Amino acid sequence: MVVSGCLQGSRELGVRQSGEGTRVQHTEETGDNAVSHNRSHEPSDYRILLGYHRLQHPTEHSRQMTVYRLIVHNEFNKHYFMGSDIALLQLHLSVNFTSHILPACLPGPTTKLPLHSSCWITGWGMITEGDFLAPPFQLQEGEVGIIDSEVCKMYFQLPDSSSSEYSIHEDMFCAGDLMTGKSICQGDSGGPLVCKLNSSTWFLMGLSSWSQACHYPISPSVFTRITYFSNWISEKQSTSPNPHPSLAPPQEKPPILSDFTSLGMVHKPTTYITLVSSQTFLLLLISLRTL
Repeated sequence: MVVSGCLQGSRELGVRQSGEGTRVQHTEETGDNAVSHNRSHEPSDYRILLGYHRLQHPTEHSRQMTVYRLIVHNEFNKHYFMGSDIALLQLHLSVNFTSHILPACLPGPTTKLPLHSSCWITGWGMITEGDFLAPPFQLQEGEVGIIDSEVCKMYFQLPDSSSSEYSIHEDMFCAGDLMTGKSICQGDSGGPLVCKLNSSTWFLMGLSSWSQACHYPISPSVFTRITYFSNWISEKQSTSPNPHPSLAPPQEKPPILSDFTSLGMVHKPTTYITLVSSQTFLLLLISLRTL
């Protein structure tokens, strides 16, 4: 998924037309724990895949981008479990939006996400705690509802009621479908939660961060709250100059992925999305902590 200033588009990112032909400089967002899980802060160790639906079958619309700069939030996991779970990846080159590579909108700090809003999560993570996604690794999606934080906290309460190790803080929120069991799982870390907040515009409101084990009974999933970090994202964008195109390495052919078990892990107490803004950033929200 790509996130920009604000372009309209459908939930089926990479399928329906939106912002076709728009060329945008970009930043990508991902959860800090995905960066940490990969154990590298070297931009050259990362590749950003765009326009993929089945990871084993890239098409003429698929693209691979290289990373120029990685910015990890300096407060990650510092004050409480999985706090400030966000990082930014700045790309060498801008993204050319097409009917198969579409943007979602980056919310401002005052954008409201009403309780019980219906949103969508996507990812290539595990199907259950013991079942990997099978080839051709088709993108999975699920509709989830926003859950009140006080209700959510009860699902993570330890026997010692004085402990707040796995608490829900203001930079987080909860979502899920406790009836159907739709939730994030291992491999979904940093993945998007998008919500349609008006008749035609989808916003990236959250990033997969942590959860209980993804088997029945299902508990809510916890997401990084994008609006909490809107000012931080804007500040990093404004202070990070665009790289000169000559610095970009030669473009590589989009790979066929036959094994991707090292994708972002979702962290459990007892997951990578692409975000593109109108500047030269791709804000990739990734997570920093291993299981």
